[in-house]
Amino acid sequence: MRITYKRFCYVAIFLYCVFSCYALYSVFFRAPKVTHVHKVVKSSQLHRLLSPRGNQGGGSRVSANKIEDEWNPWEEDEKSAQDLHVKIIEKYQKSLQKNQPSPPTKTELSVQIWGKAAIGLYLWQHILGGPLEPVDVTAPWREGKIREGSIDLSFITGPAVVPGYFSVESENVVLVLNGREEAKISFAVQWLYYTKTLIESHKLKHLAVVLLGNEQCNNDWIRPYLKKNGGTVDLLFVVYDSTWINEDDVYQWPLGVATYRNFPVVEPNWLLVQDLRPYSCNFLGTVYQNSSREILMDVVKKDNLGQLCWILPREQWQPQETNESSKFYHDALLQSDLTLSPVGINTECYRIYEACSYGSVPVVEDVMTPGNCGNSSMSSNAPLSLLKSMGAPFIFIKSWTELPAILEQEKNMTYQEKVQRRATIIKWYQKFRIQLKEKFLRALKERFLHRDQNVQ
Repeated sequence: MRITYKRFCYVAIFLYCVFSCYALYSVFFRAPKVTHVHKVVKSSQLHRLLSPRGNQGGGSRVSANKIEDEWNPWEEDEKSAQDLHVKIIEKYQKSLQKNQPSPPTKTELSVQIWGKAAIGLYLWQHILGGPLEPVDVTAPWREGKIREGSIDLSFITGPAVVPGYFSVESENVVLVLNGREEAKISFAVQWLYYTKTLIESHKLKHLAVVLLGNEQCNNDWIRPYLKKNGGTVDLLFVVYDSTWINEDDVYQWPLGVATYRNFPVVEPNWLLVQDLRPYSCNFLGTVYQNSSREILMDVVKKDNLGQLCWILPREQWQPQETNESSKFYHDALLQSDLTLSPVGINTECYRIYEACSYGSVPVVEDVMTPGNCGNSSMSSNAPLSLLKSMGAPFIFIKSWTELPAILEQEKNMTYQEKVQRRATIIKWYQKFRIQLKEKFLRALKERFLHRDQNVQ
């Protein structure tokens, strides 16, 4: 009989079906076959675990033959798969719990901050870490909101923030003012008068002031506005070492970075710590006549320190930087291990905080400047009481004649030691700002909230 193509196809299909049925039977219905090698390995492992040496705690012993008979070759795989499945479910459930919004904390205090001085940006962006929109620094109106625990904070700033021409959104206000010179004081007084009318009309309940004080601490103009003197200011945070500081209603506040020159919030990163820095120190600043800065320049020239340090003096102070001078300054901080900080009109200067931002250790001239600044009832560490009380890891000197010896020590430091020191200064500055934030918010709650509750 001749095999036709059609019959050949039928036969092939039949054989395929038979083979498929056999395969299904083998997989799903036939008992699994255990190889001798697999049984010996597993039996020997279990026997070793259950032998007198492996089962020192005593108890019943199981024969190796019985283990071989009852052992399931898929048991470990099944158990591992089950454990993995359980772990995946647990991890997923934890991620769900983590991503679920936590129950909202009841708002205990709502505070609006009016930034009418550049240090308001240091408070909002550098200390409180708040956002600000729009990002354009020339915008007439900028604002932001954050929540810290049970405190809602909002911030407004810009030339469009004018008394009587914006909405007062809270009974509690922090007013940021500049009291450095007479023209600024006149402007600040107008704002204090405006807040007084709001309090008298019951639109405002509490007022705190963050004040860029006078560099010689001549701040008597604001004394009558303090509540303890019959005024409306519950709480005062003042820059520089004022003798008024009592940690009750008057606190010392840091000068911070030059936000009026748009110094940014520098996010810490490994490059700030790890990169090689070609200069031992830097000083870019104004050299005033008959000041210690002239002594510094003499030391630099005498000991030929210009080869080790990035020194760029100027004869006249400039309120604004050019793009070129700003780049030089930031590069100098980033490429120097030390930043020289001679006294100006006051010991405290922006350079100290800006150097910390880049991990460059400030070398600070620890000398009191003329004026009314000094030790308060809470601290005897002036100048720079606030920084010293918070453990600033700076190099403090009394004279710039000490600089050559300091730079000699720098030569003997290893790269690893310098890297560790940069990490230390950056971490300290982060902690410094966190502690300031906590201190600021704690003072607001104590003055604005708790004392009201005690009165009630």
